[in-house]
Amino acid sequence: MKHKIGFIGMGLIGGSIARAIRQYFPDYEIVAFDKNKETLALATQESVIDVAATTIDGNFHHCSYLFLCAPVSYNTAYLKQVKDYLHKDCILTDVGSVKTNIHQEVEALGIEESFIGGHPMAGSEKSGYVNSKAMLIENAYFVLTPSGKVPQEKIARYTEFVRSLHAIPIILDYRQHDYVTGTISHLPHIIASSLVNFVRDMDTSDELMKNLAAGGFKDITRIASSSPTMWQHICLKNKENISQILDAYIHLLRHARDMIEQEDEQGIYDMFDTSRNYRNSIPVSSAGPIKKAYEVYCDIIDETGGIAAIATILASNGLNLKNIGIIHNREFEEGVLRIEFYDETSSKKAAEILQKFRYIVYER
Repeated sequence: MKHKIGFIGMGLIGGSIARAIRQYFPDYEIVAFDKNKETLALATQESVIDVAATTIDGNFHHCSYLFLCAPVSYNTAYLKQVKDYLHKDCILTDVGSVKTNIHQEVEALGIEESFIGGHPMAGSEKSGYVNSKAMLIENAYFVLTPSGKVPQEKIARYTEFVRSLHAIPIILDYRQHDYVTGTISHLPHIIASSLVNFVRDMDTSDELMKNLAAGGFKDITRIASSSPTMWQHICLKNKENISQILDAYIHLLRHARDMIEQEDEQGIYDMFDTSRNYRNSIPVSSAGPIKKAYEVYCDIIDETGGIAAIATILASNGLNLKNIGIIHNREFEEGVLRIEFYDETSSKKAAEILQKFRYIVYER
């Protein structure tokens, strides 16, 4: 029997999962609904989906999997609409980063036997279907939060399906999931956005802070470019966990301020030492949400054609560049030129090649 996969929402995550399914299971039928008709048209044009549904209707009958890929508040609202299209073998899932609310609604609707929550721990500060890609979930943790009444057979089947898309399935209780993601995902986004707004408010009239912002500031605030709507929904739906986590973090910040005010040399040193050791203990190949950047830095003389010469050398050796540019503020960086690659193999090969051409190279 030909498998049919349904999608409610075709944004960054929904589009990426659909692309992965199309890549690994080209014969599967994919039907999708999205409020944005241009998204559906593009997905159809690219042959990612077979059927573009303008409403949630009979097109979603007989789905093996039904993915809810809208913002978390909308996913909960869509449950009542998709309930009529579920059958005993169908697995209903979502991709939201908050799980408690949707699990409670699933229980209230009596559809626990069909529901396994899902959260692919992958993403980008860029949103929308146009930024989706099949490899987005590759080697990323994909958390599954089974409801209390879903059969073990369905859990095993969905686990294997996630693995077949080259993601890494991990099963958690939905309450534990919301506490963990509240700490390692939701809190960092709040911190990043707050820090950016703080710098904006404190900046000089000629925007010195904005123009002199170093790599460290840009690294920890990159995620502040994420979708405001998505993060608005997440904060409201995980408010209890986030509130408790913020209280604990604010307490930690006050402790840091007190140590600085009291010139507590050992305390200040320990704060930076323990954080450095723990951060360095995170595997560089981690499949979690912290992704390693494959970068090479090198010194070049400021002369016409300097960057072009390096780009030519690397291209002639079959290396694809992800990004290249001059680092103007090198407070925390070595090297004048930053070159970013898509994978570790390319970055290591680039370092070797540039060293042969007598460039001074710094690997990160």
